[in-house]
Formats: sequence, C-alpha cells, structure tokens
Amino acid sequence: MHALKKNRPLRRIVLASAATVSGMVMLLSLKPHASPAAALAVPAPTGSSSASSGTGGTTTTGTRTVTGDTVQTRWGPVQVRITVKSGRLTDVTAVTYPTDNPRDQEINSYAIPRLRSEALQAQSADIDTVSGATYTSDGYRQSLQSALDSAGS
Repeated sequence: MHALKKNRPLRRIVLASAATVSGMVMLLSLKPHASPAAALAVPAPTGSSSASSGTGGTTTTGTRTVTGDTVQTRWGPVQVRITVKSGRLTDVTAVTYPTDNPRDQEINSYAIPRLRSEALQAQSADIDTVSGATYTSDGYRQSLQSALDSAGS
C-alpha cells in the first residue's frame, strides 16, 4: 500500500499545519513597497529662500537656507534643508522622508529628531546612524552633506 494512503491522519495534519504556518510567516514578513513612480513623485519643497535641490538664498542678516539633494533610499526619498548663520549650522529640517506606512512613520518619529539633534551638535554630516533606521540615517547624512557643500560650510 502507498505511504500516504496509510491511515495516519496525524502525520498529514502536522505537515499541512507546518506548510500553512511557513506560508503565513513568509507573507507577513513582506514589506509593502511604494511603486517607483510614487517614490519619484516627491513634493517640491516650500519656502522662499530655496526653490530647488542644492540652491539657497542669502538674506541681509547673513542667514542662508539651503536644501540638500534628494537621496533615494530603499524605503523612499530623504531630503533635508539647513539654515546656516554666521558659518554655524542653526537649523536642520527633514523636508522629505519615508512615511508611506505605519512602520515608516514609527521609525522616523524617533529617528528624524535624533538625527537633527546630532547634526546640530556635530555641526557637520559626521553623525551616527540611528539603530533601526539605517537607510533613513544614510540618506539623511548624504542629503545633509550636499546641503552643507552647497552652503559652503
């Protein structure tokens, strides 16, 4: 008689359960991605002192605002805007960062303020990576460096 036709229902139940659990684990481990077209549809930064990536304006007080390059990361674009006053970095704002799903929002709710704080403290793009937000940290650092280069800092 064939091995599967034997009267062993427990073996079949265990195999079917293991296959079902394995399939569910694989499905739940997938992270939804934004389509390439959606990732490229980055809203234009607003503000009177910088109109596009890598440009900035100067005011009479010696304050300059510069928007860094948009850096495409695995989870979405990252872009920062800096304000430099008298050669010192006085403000760093994340203009664009991944917010497509609740997990991105959760990660970036703690990563972006920490990256901003470190950049202001370091006065450079030489900042640490935030644990759990590696891709955002790398994109933030690259965009920050391009803004600093454009500002001449």
